[in-house]
Amino acid sequence: MNQTSPSHIRRDAEGLAGGLPPLLAEAQRLAANVNFGVHGRRRSGMGESFWQYRQAMPGDDMASVDWRRSGRSDTVYIRELEWEAAHTVAMWCDDAQSMEYRGKAASGTKRERAQLLAMALSVLLSKGGERIAFPATDAGEPRTGELHLQRIARALSNTGDADYGHAPDFQDLRAARSVFFSDFLGEENAVFDPLKAAAESAGVGCIVQILDESEETFPFDGRVIFQSMGGGVNFETHRAKALREEYQERLAARCDALESFARKTGWRYLKHHTNESPSAALLWLYMAIGGQG
Repeated sequence: MNQTSPSHIRRDAEGLAGGLPPLLAEAQRLAANVNFGVHGRRRSGMGESFWQYRQAMPGDDMASVDWRRSGRSDTVYIRELEWEAAHTVAMWCDDAQSMEYRGKAASGTKRERAQLLAMALSVLLSKGGERIAFPATDAGEPRTGELHLQRIARALSNTGDADYGHAPDFQDLRAARSVFFSDFLGEENAVFDPLKAAAESAGVGCIVQILDESEETFPFDGRVIFQSMGGGVNFETHRAKALREEYQERLAARCDALESFARKTGWRYLKHHTNESPSAALLWLYMAIGGQG
């Protein structure tokens, strides 16, 4: 008989209960630790949300008159709507198998850290009235609010089958800002082509490269079998230490290429390790994407 672990029972029960997904709850706790000002702006203009009543003036459109409110007095009132000043922020959180890597000293996988940062940033932006979209997921429509945050949390829980991630097309959204969370260790074209496409339409962009510390220090020696998380790559060596220098040079070249791309396009680049503080990374992200200018 198959037995289900207590942690799985609790997870499934939380899902069935329709409460906040665990990721969302954890992200909200993280977001609460970041001191931020409300980013969204509220003012009268074109929109759907009620803003305020004001007395009618010569030249006002009769269609804007709120006859119910006006009927309660001898003054004609105009119903003003809120100006939709919030921008769309498009995000991609890599769900490939490579993001499942976790070194011995790490508290979680690269994917778990990417999910947490993406979700916490969504919480902060949503509080400021921003519209958030995760293209190619069930949260692909730019929206804001608590229901959309739950939709994002569910979308982030999905896992892909590919060894390395490939960001979806952001261009249809014409997002004002874009954020990419990944280890960016795949083939060069698969990494940079989506970034170049997004840079053509996004005013501001952030590249967040998430790595496990062991991926940079390469603490391996002797006989080691290196296998990709998806099983697509399998390499055995009896002299792992001899590979360290060349490996580190290639990884450094990829990191430098990402930073150079960000510099040329006016974007921002952050290398973040899973053993580092997520709060510091979240604050950097919120500032970089426009939370405080």
